[in-house]
Amino acid sequence: MLLAGSFAGSILVSSIAAQTQPPPQSVPASKSAEEQPAPSPAPKPSRSASSSRYHPDRFAGRAGTYYELVWGVDSFTLKWAESGEVIRFSYRVLDPAKAKALNDKKAEPSLIDPKAGVKLVVPSLEKVGQLRQTGTPEAGKSYWMAFSNKGRLVRKGDHVDVVIGQFRAQGLVVD
Repeated sequence: MLLAGSFAGSILVSSIAAQTQPPPQSVPASKSAEEQPAPSPAPKPSRSASSSRYHPDRFAGRAGTYYELVWGVDSFTLKWAESGEVIRFSYRVLDPAKAKALNDKKAEPSLIDPKAGVKLVVPSLEKVGQLRQTGTPEAGKSYWMAFSNKGRLVRKGDHVDVVIGQFRAQGLVVD
């Protein structure tokens, strides 16, 4: 019992000694206390950094501008949904006249993953129809479509292309 107590005490003393601060460096006698630099206070973490999440830009400046000017859309997102069985693509309309091509019922949307070597399509259900919005686009509203990912071949982090008629968004990352 005495041996166990002395062993525990030596561990405690050695861990405390390891955590103590090093002794202050000696200052040459030629420098006075006024000339010594003041110790800097510990940096304080900013509140905004800890409460906000990092959202990377989806495109380089020119690519984002291209989609806005030519197709009238922005804010592309690809979400891995329903345990990976569905990939949900959404976008926001800025110019309804230019974005009309994305909501065209005749245009067959597809999601292409070159890494996995697959081409996903929007499924069509008997009572519901295609899992996409095809109404007349309105400025400021977001629209979506769902691609079937049976077998979960497309995974989170994959870089994919979305093709809807003549529209093609390249290098989108699946979240």
